[in-house]
Amino acid sequence: MNLRLFYILLLSVVIVSMTACDDDDDNIDIIDTVVSRATLGEEIITLEVPMESVSFQGGKTLTLEVGLGSGAFHAAGDPTDEIYTITDRGPSIGCDESEALIGKANFCMDNGAVDKDGKIFPVANFTPTIYKLNIDTGGLIGAKVGYEVTQVIEIKDRDDNKISGLPNPLQVTNTENAYDNKGDKKALDPNGIDPEAIIRLSNGSFWIADEYAPSLVHVAANGRIMERVVPSGMENDLAEANYRVMPTLPAILKKRRLDRGIEAIAISPDEQFLYFIMAGPLANPDQAAYENARYVRLFKLSLNDGDLQSVVGEYVYMLDTPETFLLDDTTKQSDVKISEMVALDTDKLIILEQVHRHTKLYRVSALDSGTNLFGTQWDNESSSPSLETVQNLADHDIAPLGKKLVFDSRKEISDLDFKIEGIAILDDEYLAFINDNDFGIDGTKTRVTVAKIVKQLSE
Repeated sequence: MNLRLFYILLLSVVIVSMTACDDDDDNIDIIDTVVSRATLGEEIITLEVPMESVSFQGGKTLTLEVGLGSGAFHAAGDPTDEIYTITDRGPSIGCDESEALIGKANFCMDNGAVDKDGKIFPVANFTPTIYKLNIDTGGLIGAKVGYEVTQVIEIKDRDDNKISGLPNPLQVTNTENAYDNKGDKKALDPNGIDPEAIIRLSNGSFWIADEYAPSLVHVAANGRIMERVVPSGMENDLAEANYRVMPTLPAILKKRRLDRGIEAIAISPDEQFLYFIMAGPLANPDQAAYENARYVRLFKLSLNDGDLQSVVGEYVYMLDTPETFLLDDTTKQSDVKISEMVALDTDKLIILEQVHRHTKLYRVSALDSGTNLFGTQWDNESSSPSLETVQNLADHDIAPLGKKLVFDSRKEISDLDFKIEGIAILDDEYLAFINDNDFGIDGTKTRVTVAKIVKQLSE
């Protein structure tokens, strides 16, 4: 018998049998689970959420699409075809790229001087947003391929005002100026965040990773920020934020390099621990240290009913060298970054390393394979040498986390999209990749690639 026909008949029998029972609610739940599991299959789905066209004073007009793929999450108890994704701060263009992308050189002017280091925010009032998606991948029973946006959650302050994605007025670390589509300089915003990863708890709230501070942001189910957790010493810079700011993270994290804040978080299945990892090495003590280092800091935090209790661990994750990313032509160590993470179990993590085109997944099987550095001299920015400039970790009795390569896009999915920033494990077989399309500024589409690779992640 044809396998597809077999599954259609089998599902029909199951549904008829269930509907003959008394408990309709339980039957519906079971049927939903059977249907969603049966319909998963390897597929590529293009996501299109249009935005308004934006014209630049003296330059081009760009047609934008919402960039849904800065992070992704699937909870084990959710239907297998359901994922949450999140945008970042909104469409942005480097001021030094203004001529190439919007057709006008020297677009950003700060008090009469050209600002090459700033960012253009074409939609300056953009609100970072969570999306809930149902994806249809065809699978064994021939369902349609596509998706549906089932919930849109805009992130808000304590008074339910929508926040922006504009940079913060930071003094203890560096920030960048923001310009709108007219070239006008925008005020720095203490409420603004730049989301890069998301997890959802069973109580409906979210934890979001933010690059700006860097910080962790606890968001209620309706999108209201309950708390933003920042490096110690940064709370005064964000005193005007209209939500609670807590200086719980180690102060050393203010040494993050701009655009290399917290880009990946994960939650243990029992929701007792939250994990996060920096996107790259700290600029500690300076930019040169960031450019040459391979050591990235990974943290473990304890939770109580979803609320942050304390930091309990800090470990060294060692990046691959740039030459091993064969789909990218680079020898710059600073091009290698962490873009996503997911927890298979307590202290068992999958970490995504990439440059741009080439994506790798590594498994860290146990955090006790590495040295816990939390609260040691390596968290003191006055220590010399700094962790980032140490030549040989063993000379300082530091063991990096053990890691094992479990997926390589070059060998297994050679046409996987560039700039993968979200992964979600859908069930015991299928994983979803999603790319960040940078709001389609260069015409790139957001796509979800569903691949049957989950079993190899634990082997």
